[in-house]
Amino acid sequence: MALTIDEIKILIQNDEHRQLELKKTTGELKDGMHTACAFLNTEGGWLLFGVAATSLKILGQQVTDNTQKEIAQALSYMEPQVDVQVEYVDVPDRPGHKVIAIHFDGWAWGMVPYTYHGSPYYKVESTTKEMPRDMYVERLRRSKPDLFAWERQPSEFADISSLDEKLIRGVLHLGVERGRLSDLALTEPIENVLEKWKLVIGNRPLNAAAALFTKDTGMYTQFTMRMARFQGTDKNEFIDNQRVEGNIFVLLNEAMNFFRKHLNMHGKIVGLVRDEYLEVPAEALREVVLNALCHRQYERYNLTIGIAIYDDRIEIENPGTLPPQITPENILQPHISYPYNPLIANVLYSTTYIENWGSGVKRIMEACQKRGIPAPIWTVNGGFVVVTFMRPTKDVTQDVTQDVTQDGTQDGTQDGTQDGTQDDNLDKWIENQIRQNPQITTEKLAEMSKKGLRTIKRHIAKMPHIRYVGSGYSGYWEVLDDK
Repeated sequence: MALTIDEIKILIQNDEHRQLELKKTTGELKDGMHTACAFLNTEGGWLLFGVAATSLKILGQQVTDNTQKEIAQALSYMEPQVDVQVEYVDVPDRPGHKVIAIHFDGWAWGMVPYTYHGSPYYKVESTTKEMPRDMYVERLRRSKPDLFAWERQPSEFADISSLDEKLIRGVLHLGVERGRLSDLALTEPIENVLEKWKLVIGNRPLNAAAALFTKDTGMYTQFTMRMARFQGTDKNEFIDNQRVEGNIFVLLNEAMNFFRKHLNMHGKIVGLVRDEYLEVPAEALREVVLNALCHRQYERYNLTIGIAIYDDRIEIENPGTLPPQITPENILQPHISYPYNPLIANVLYSTTYIENWGSGVKRIMEACQKRGIPAPIWTVNGGFVVVTFMRPTKDVTQDVTQDVTQDGTQDGTQDGTQDGTQDDNLDKWIENQIRQNPQITTEKLAEMSKKGLRTIKRHIAKMPHIRYVGSGYSGYWEVLDDK
């Protein structure tokens, strides 16, 4: 159905905006095509020739065969080619004059970005701007993932022998036990398993395979995680500062160990069962870290995932951006998943490390609600997606623990060294006890030293050469001799 002059009057009554551009004549055809390209790369819109942008007066213009040829020629410089209908609407009070109206559909996720004369444009409010290179590359990557996605490129630094077969077999067992993989996967050659996961081309593993299973990070600088426990609420002073390297599973394990080392552990006896939990739910922290590892932009080789623990909050930052359909404002609402690295996400799903795609945020919220703490906040800052958990509030001026010990009693010991034991001596004593019994608990150390549980945790946190390996009662302490 053709556009009418009355519809044009309604269209322009609110002036130019993100989806409307007015040009006085086709003398501005080149600028008009920049805007058309921007419409195609944003939300679409109307381009009108024959309307004064300042006064909104409908003037129209004379249209000749040459005018039509010029418009057709200009549209031919758009890549990919567009199929649009150019409408010529008579102006009743100006005989022989017409408004030229062209509508352009908006960009959809997964489409190739449009260019005009080789340059891409997009809309920022009502302004047409040349598209930033990062945005253009990301859209190109999404439109042709087989060609451009980092995870689908053959690894330059890994081969099949550099992948951890024991780890692969281990995650296969999880997938089989929980019904997401066939029993046959347990007896298949590793090469066949990787091929079914689409992680190899011929005998060459893809970057996705290296991210998941490499034993040697080699030249992969992005397989690094920064972790720090800061004193106070800023980055002026830190208690513990670590950089760890490894594949996705190694980094996930290291992150959870770091949380267990520096966050308060609470517990209570329910019947004959001891219920232990971190001040911020471990399942929520695990989900956020796993999302970061799964969805980060690995092509940004000079950036790494970061975990920062402050007195009042925990921040987990991930190099990348949120999908266009998801914003910090609507992320808590139900949504489908838009995995940035589908190959990696598929392996994590089939081995049960992640659940139904798109349900991660819901599980995070449920875990926080169960423990009575606020849901985290998502922000986008300087090329990173940052998830912030607020730590439960307490009176930080009186450092008294009320954590439940293994025998069910409460430890309310005042923090300090009032019995005369100096900090350095206590550090050495703790290290010696751990060397003698790597499975000793912090509760046992507190009992033996007659110190508060918080005191023991604080001293261990200041000794970065001591770390906890594994989880729960099956884990153990490790002392790194190279301090």
